[in-house]
Amino acid sequence: MNRALIVVDVQESFRRGPRWAAVSVPDIAARAGRLVRDARDRGETVVWVLHAEPGTDGPFDPASGHVRPMDGLDPLPGEAVLTKTTRNAFTSTDLQRRLTLAGSRALTVCGIQTEQCCETTTRVAADLGYDVDFVTEATATFPIPHRDAPAGRSWDEILADPRTLGTDAIVERTEYALAGRFATIRTLDEILTR
Repeated sequence: MNRALIVVDVQESFRRGPRWAAVSVPDIAARAGRLVRDARDRGETVVWVLHAEPGTDGPFDPASGHVRPMDGLDPLPGEAVLTKTTRNAFTSTDLQRRLTLAGSRALTVCGIQTEQCCETTTRVAADLGYDVDFVTEATATFPIPHRDAPAGRSWDEILADPRTLGTDAIVERTEYALAGRFATIRTLDEILTR
């Protein structure tokens, strides 16, 4: 079965805000890069997905110049680079068509954010019939403020709030939600040594 690696939103946009200091996996680009090199060595399809928020004047606005893979991650000619405007990589792109043309029915997912775009892409992929490996170690996320927390607080205030959901809890919840239902949870070593 032809496998495809989906690299979700490992883009410079994320490094442009104050929350980057609280990222769960600061070396996410290196971890994703290991998966990319392995997929290429195996002759697997590599698909790059970038998140865009046109017209927002922020780091996810394509006009900012930050909607591009993080430094050190360089798509090769022929590798698809898709820009999405939704949380999952299917709804606002032609990802499914590309995977169908490549004959891919198995996917490996990595990227940013663990519980948002990566998890949502995985859930949609499973619903579409793909066999998905979710490499949690090659995903990254940020603490989430409590839903009742006041808006406009600094990251120091958010991190000091005991109601803030920490990254370990986010990752654990994502693994519980996906495992056995939408994906197989894999480590980097499991993927790299298969």
